[in-house]
Amino acid sequence: MKDSHGQKLSALFAMALLALGGSLMVLRAVAGPVPSRDQAPLITLGKQLFFDARLSADGKTSCATCHQPDHAYTDNHSVARGVFGLTGTRNTPSLLNVPEDGALFWDGRRERLEEAVLDPLTHPRELAFSDDAKLAALMQSAAYRKPIHDAFGAEPDASEWRSSVGLALAAYVRNLPHPETAFDRYRATHDPSAMSHEAREGLRIFSGKAGCASCHRTDGSSAPFTDHRFHATGTGLQKVAGHLPALTMQAAAIATDGGTVGREIASHDDLAATGRFMVTHQPADVGLFRTPSLRYVAQTAPYMHDGSVATLADAVDQEVYWRGLFSGHPVSLTVSERQALIAFLQALSPGSPATKPTAPPPASP
Repeated sequence: MKDSHGQKLSALFAMALLALGGSLMVLRAVAGPVPSRDQAPLITLGKQLFFDARLSADGKTSCATCHQPDHAYTDNHSVARGVFGLTGTRNTPSLLNVPEDGALFWDGRRERLEEAVLDPLTHPRELAFSDDAKLAALMQSAAYRKPIHDAFGAEPDASEWRSSVGLALAAYVRNLPHPETAFDRYRATHDPSAMSHEAREGLRIFSGKAGCASCHRTDGSSAPFTDHRFHATGTGLQKVAGHLPALTMQAAAIATDGGTVGREIASHDDLAATGRFMVTHQPADVGLFRTPSLRYVAQTAPYMHDGSVATLADAVDQEVYWRGLFSGHPVSLTVSERQALIAFLQALSPGSPATKPTAPPPASP
């Protein structure tokens, strides 16, 4: 009796182990490669991939071609430039302002960073590196053998190379260093010497009269300078206004998955101007774009989703005009208020003139 009972328990235990093993196999298949608990090797691998031009069809272009560290991980071009000198239709956003998850890209076509970082890899106007066999060969080369092992503990399965790259690049982007700015020091200490008097006056205007903080939020522990939402900017739609009905019908016939949207807008300026509509096909989303963070904004010219605004001063003028137009309450800034607002925006970047404390102007007699 005891032996029979023990055999039944052993059999049940074995079945449970088999079931658990099967579940783990399914989980691994769904989740992809599993990085080591220590994130440092994964970040190191991501950095190596980020600067590796071999991950491109022309062998000369890398992620860092558009996202240059010296320019707050932008490129200072109106629109992105990829392999063989090909250009897109969207301005390169800073990677220092990427949210953890949620609305990614100007139109929010991706919601997970691990997916978003892979789009340029296969995009025909960016890296155009869509050959899985070539990717596997590069990842199995001597240059990547140790970094891959350090990051994942073993070589990923053949079907997991692309997701492995996505995990590593996303880890690198999430852990980019964020240089401290004059605004950060002032916000942490409330010390007037941390930020110039003019910039402090600009902060008052930014949060008050100009109404900038209604979209470029300064609350929370990190003051993100974005609301992570979509708004009309007044940029781009003017040139397609004459054929907007036909254009939206054309856009509505295109699939809304992130890869398809990215490829279509990169080749068609008019479709790119419809903004969020390409992702949702909702009429209310025509011409809406994600609110960019203003952190490091002085380093990321030109501005707007299409790079059509050359300078920070021009961007301030356009934003103030359109904000007043959309709200029905025109905003009128004096010359000194406008300059103070610009000084504050400069204080959101390291090494700006606004880091130099200045005494307040003398009181009028």
